[in-house]
Amino acid sequence: MALTGRTALLAALGSLVVGLLLPSWTGIAAVSGALLLGVLVDLLLAAPVRRLRLERAGDSSVRLGEPATITLTVVNPSGRSLRAGLRDAWPPSAFQPGTELAASRHTLRVPPGERRRITTELRPTRRGDHQAHRVTVRSHGPLGLAGRQGSRQVPWTLRALPPFTSRKHLPSRLARLRELDGRTSLLTRGQGTEFDSLREYLPGDDVRSIDWRASARRNTVAVRTWRPERDRHILIVLDTGRTSAGRVGDAPRLDAALDAALLLTALATKAGDRVDLLAHDLRPRGTVLGRSATDVLPAVTHAMALLEPALVETDLRALTATVLRLAPRRSLIVLLTGLDAGPAEDSLLPLLPQLTKRHQVVIAAVADPRLTELAAGRGTLPAVYGAAAAEQTRADRRAVADRLTRLGATVLDAPPTALPPALADAYLALKAAGLL
Repeated sequence: MALTGRTALLAALGSLVVGLLLPSWTGIAAVSGALLLGVLVDLLLAAPVRRLRLERAGDSSVRLGEPATITLTVVNPSGRSLRAGLRDAWPPSAFQPGTELAASRHTLRVPPGERRRITTELRPTRRGDHQAHRVTVRSHGPLGLAGRQGSRQVPWTLRALPPFTSRKHLPSRLARLRELDGRTSLLTRGQGTEFDSLREYLPGDDVRSIDWRASARRNTVAVRTWRPERDRHILIVLDTGRTSAGRVGDAPRLDAALDAALLLTALATKAGDRVDLLAHDLRPRGTVLGRSATDVLPAVTHAMALLEPALVETDLRALTATVLRLAPRRSLIVLLTGLDAGPAEDSLLPLLPQLTKRHQVVIAAVADPRLTELAAGRGTLPAVYGAAAAEQTRADRRAVADRLTRLGATVLDAPPTALPPALADAYLALKAAGLL
């Protein structure tokens, strides 16, 4: 049972009537009895809550920051009209900040034997699965004094996917990919390329690409075109250890790494290569293996939605062993990790030769643009100390990157917004050079 504010107001007015007009036990009994009678009438005439049927439908996944719509159908099988207030409860992170109360509360009226649909607008602010909590229905009587209330679990899961803000760079990289793929006259032969087709000679073409036998058969000058080999294997490795939890701006480093991995996955899939994903810290946290070209990007996106940084030191020895097991043949290994001097010198540098001996390795790290701002600081003693510390950190990262490069890896160290296109450019450069 639930009492309304109208009941409290009538009780206050009744106390005034008793105090001014009927200051006796009889007056108290009369006012209380009338109010109690009204409450009982409301409870008897209110539609039962337990018999209601509740069904959910709507979006099951959404990009982080984008709106999602969840529909709740309320079926009233009783013979009484339902006048109710309804609360559709979700975690606070499922709503846009400041809209939780307005978005989760609804008023509805359902005639006997009919149904009504209500819509809850969600806009998640955190990646991962958001589970629906209880649906609470308060059925009011016709007098508005009291009502029946009940809560019920109506399960539904909304998965908030990574936002993939770097997809704006995809069209320009696909245009460059088409140039490498033999669809323009800019392609030249190199290591790791395969014959594509013959076409008519155009001014400016390399005369070394002329196919004289084909030219004799065609009675026109024909040139060979080449394209990078397809069906190469790319393994994207996400380090989800403690370094990925460090915040750069308003987001952890892991979010920038996810964005870069999504852009590379989309680009490599369009290039005809096979992409797998491994997330690892002390142990594998998620894998996407052996998916088709049409399924790999959605599968990678859904797997990334559930990844969170772990506040532990990454076991790079176990990570290396897992990579070698998942990539038995020559592949492109893209390791998204940190360039901190301590972990790199203790684990990454000694283990890297095991990877570069068999694979082409790209190491990508998220740089903090705040270091550049601090390094330029002058004028006050704290600013000078901050500049010295920032410059020392940058020097340590450059030293680690140089040592990794000497061991055969391609190293990228870029801010969050610049890392995804830089990684895509590095992939295209390796593909153009025939190094995959």
